Amino acid sequence: MRFYSGFSLKGDEHFFDAYINRSDYTVCGFSYGAIKAFEYAKEQLVFEKRVDTLQLFSPAFFQTKEEKFKKLQLLGYRKSRDLYLIEFIKSCFLPYQRKSVEHKENSVEELEELLYFNWNIDELKNLAQKGVKIEVYLGGKDAVIDAEGAREFFLEVATVTYMKDANHFLQIN
Repeated sequence: MRFYSGFSLKGDEHFFDAYINRSDYTVCGFSYGAIKAFEYAKEQLVFEKRVDTLQLFSPAFFQTKEEKFKKLQLLGYRKSRDLYLIEFIKSCFLPYQRKSVEHKENSVEELEELLYFNWNIDELKNLAQKGVKIEVYLGGKDAVIDAEGAREFFLEVATVTYMKDANHFLQIN
């Protein structure tokens, strides 16, 4: 199993222990890491490597957000990276109590990639047609991504588990 962490995070895999398929042929990622997991799975299939399952936990889904929102995020990050990350992590845990997370180095380019990434339905369908089982996990109280938009989008190609009381970390209280 290969896991990709969320933006600015490391060691966040434990939040998803209840859902992770521990097979050697599973690729999974949380939020920004879901983008990286998706790209890795596509790359593996190009080289005819085996991928059975792609698990996307609260995948970064901002393609329904307005340009103004994205620019404000980038402006906030550029103005004060530390303050931006404090507020960002706080919003990841809303409406519940914030838990401790580990951080890694990050960049404005990564945030830009996260905000402007567009999930490609044809590429997802291609993965599914090649036998990759796609699982998407979303929280109905997610204060970070457009969980409703993501649910509608991914339903066409994935098994979507929608937890109405869960936050971005898929925590319920």
